[in-house]
Amino acid sequence: MGDDLKTRLVKQAQAEGFAAARVCRPWDVPHVMGNLRGFLAEGYHGSMGWLAERVHWRGDPATLWPEARSVIVLAENYGGGEVEPAPDHAGTVSIYARNRDYHDVLKKRLKRVARWLIEEAGGELKVFVDTAPVPEKPLGQAAGLGWQGKHTNLVSRELGSWFFIGSIFTTLDLPTDTREVDHCGSCRACLDACPTNAFPAPYKIDARRCISYLTIEHKGPVDEELRPMLGNRIYGCDDCLAACPWNKFAVAAHEVKYHAREDLIAPPLAELARLDDAQFRQKFSGSPIKRIGRGRFVRNVLYAVGNSGDPGLIPVAEALVDDEEPVVADAAHWALGRLRG
Repeated sequence: MGDDLKTRLVKQAQAEGFAAARVCRPWDVPHVMGNLRGFLAEGYHGSMGWLAERVHWRGDPATLWPEARSVIVLAENYGGGEVEPAPDHAGTVSIYARNRDYHDVLKKRLKRVARWLIEEAGGELKVFVDTAPVPEKPLGQAAGLGWQGKHTNLVSRELGSWFFIGSIFTTLDLPTDTREVDHCGSCRACLDACPTNAFPAPYKIDARRCISYLTIEHKGPVDEELRPMLGNRIYGCDDCLAACPWNKFAVAAHEVKYHAREDLIAPPLAELARLDDAQFRQKFSGSPIKRIGRGRFVRNVLYAVGNSGDPGLIPVAEALVDDEEPVVADAAHWALGRLRG
């Protein structure tokens, strides 16, 4: 039953829209615990305290659900196109966040594959998208989906870097795939592309300097030394992914819910800065951007305003110097100082 079921499972996953599906064991990533403890010891996680919680699960997925015998790791494309720089008066939103929240889209698709598997072979299973303490990227490498590149993200020889990862843990004993090996070689394009030098060494990232962390996870004011390096990136950063030469094999997303909304392709900073809380929630309903809240988002927009060099945006910053959110008011004062020279 094993090989036949595995073949049909992969076909079913592809029929549901996944680009690839591979299988490994929950215990196939013994190095994760040591790497995680080292990452935390260096303080590279910044204010992401949740990474330090449940280390026994995050560092050893076999303990997350001891009954699980197999992990199905699936890849879903979300990009494939060129990353075009936005003009200075506009913001840049990470490719993955320009439409629907991938957590919702991906989990629904995973559940459909999971239901099919139960109907075909029984057993028990659990579905995970990155909100649970599951080391998806190491599991993805163990399953042969790709390898963790020098930027620590998963890279595939067939798909490049623009894909999400989901996983299905199951009590079924499925045939496994061959672990992928590293194909980065001497290339360091991703490391050199980082605007904030967030990589202290290849395969190591200091989140405290990462623009994705600073614009999404970090709640307070960003260190003034780093603010100019954010440029006009107002939610996330794609620079290290975009620099990877393996993206020549990337394919475009088929799921229309990942296709960029027109209003999030180089959105005008002036319009975004004027959003009040209700307008922010309405504009980003169903978007991953909504979860960071209006204050953090407008803070990012004001950093971009300050970096724009456009004196025409001075009134935009002036209107927010007394904002009720301290982090917004602080960013507005900083932007004015930059624009006034």
